Order: sequence, then C-alpha cells, then structure tokens
Amino acid sequence: MTATLGGTELAAGIRGEVATAAAELAAAGTPPGLAVVVATADESSAWYVRSIARAAERTGIACSVVDLGETATPDEIRVELAALSGDPAVHGIILQTPLPADAVVEDLAASIDPAKDVDGANPLSLGRLAAGLPAFAPATAEAVLALLDHHGIPLSGAHAVVVGRSTVVGKPAAHLLLQRDATVTVCHSRTKELAEVTRSADVLVAAVGRPELLTAEHVAEDAVVIDVGTNPTPDGGLVGDVDAGSVTGRAAGLTPVPGGVGPVTTALLLRHTVASARG
Repeated sequence: MTATLGGTELAAGIRGEVATAAAELAAAGTPPGLAVVVATADESSAWYVRSIARAAERTGIACSVVDLGETATPDEIRVELAALSGDPAVHGIILQTPLPADAVVEDLAASIDPAKDVDGANPLSLGRLAAGLPAFAPATAEAVLALLDHHGIPLSGAHAVVVGRSTVVGKPAAHLLLQRDATVTVCHSRTKELAEVTRSADVLVAAVGRPELLTAEHVAEDAVVIDVGTNPTPDGGLVGDVDAGSVTGRAAGLTPVPGGVGPVTTALLLRHTVASARG
C-alpha cells in the first residue's frame, strides 16, 4: 500500500511558527516584510504569487507584489531588485519566474542581497549551499527535505535519485540530500536508460517539469517518491511529474499534487522571511 505523504499539516505547523515570530518581531519594532517582483503575464505564476501574498498576510507578514509588466527590461528588473535590497522595511525578496525572454534569472538574482534572498536564487546563495555554509536554500528544494523528515523517511546511507538539474530544485535538492549523508544520483534529459537508474532509488525526487513522465517502470518496490511537478491541465487542474495512478501500490510513499511539496514551499518562504527580519 502506498502512503500519501501530504504537506498540508506540515505547512500549517510552519505557518503557525511564522505567525508567532512575526508578531514578536512587530512588537519589537521590526515588522517583517516580503516583496515579490513579477515581470510576466503568466497566469499560473500569478496564481502562485497570489497564494504567497495570502499566506503572508495570514501570518502577519507585509507582502508587496511589484508588477513590472511583461515588457520590463533586464535593467529595470535589476534596478528594482537593488532598490528592494536597500529598503530596510523589506526582509525577503522573491524574483518570480518566468521572466521576459531577454532576461537571465541567475544574472538578475545576483542583484538580490543574499541576506534577503529567501528563495536562494542569488548564485552566491547557491554557492554557499553547495559549500555547506549558511544560506537560504531554494524553498522548493528545502521542502523536499522537510517532507521527508516530517514523514520519518531515513536518509543517511539511502540512495536518492533526483530527476532534474535546475538551480531551483534539482541541484540544490541534491546538495541538501548529500548534507544528510544520502548517496545521490542526478538524472537529466541526456541520462541513458533513465528507468534503470531511477529504479535503484530508495528515495526518488521528480523535478523535471514534464507531466506524468515517471511511471511504475521508473520506481522500485517500496521506494519513496517526492513529486515536485506542478503541471497545469486543460481543465484547470494540476498533475505532477509522476503518474500517480501507475505508481500507487508500488511505491511505499508518494507526495500528492497538489497538497504535497507546494504548500510546504510557500510556508518555508515565510519562515525564511522572519529569519531574515531577525537578522
């Protein structure tokens, strides 16, 4: 039987901690503030930004959405990020993707003060993470580890396979798993015999951004599967990178989409913001 490794309970607990911390900070004269910079008309992105803003407001964090429009130039985005980095009322900065075609996220994210880089987008933050130094990890990658811990999945000595090598999820998740003494394999679009590699995993992290790419043939009996994918469907729903129907009954545990990694990611962004406000 496949256990559902949900994230809603964990996320609610994190939000409760955040609300307490935010109230303490406000009482001490430092109300935490979060800014989300947007330069896209993508509706799925807009939905995500709205969910962050709602969660922030419920926990006592002031959230401002800076919409520069889909025609914003890289220089305009860079100037805004630098201004927010210098604003003492802002403690967390998120650069929302996708960006205009001529904008490079890694280049622009370098303008975010690492102390306020609550989604770990600045290359300096990623470098510190890789080196095992203090830094805010990308929240989605951290959510993978938080869910594994919440559901009591042992990592030391386990073989973890991460499908996807983005700087948002795949690479940082691999580094976080290594820090927990897992043996990590990273797969990508050029990996040969993908199913053969993924079937060797005790813990399989799907973060490739292709709907239902991974099926039962990719999953070992009793493996734990963390599905990071959030792929929109024509009817307005979401499906993951894992074919849940195919994997159910084979995997020991599987995160749902929605209701798995997503709510934990949002909660961790808020936790990072109050941590930044504490200084």
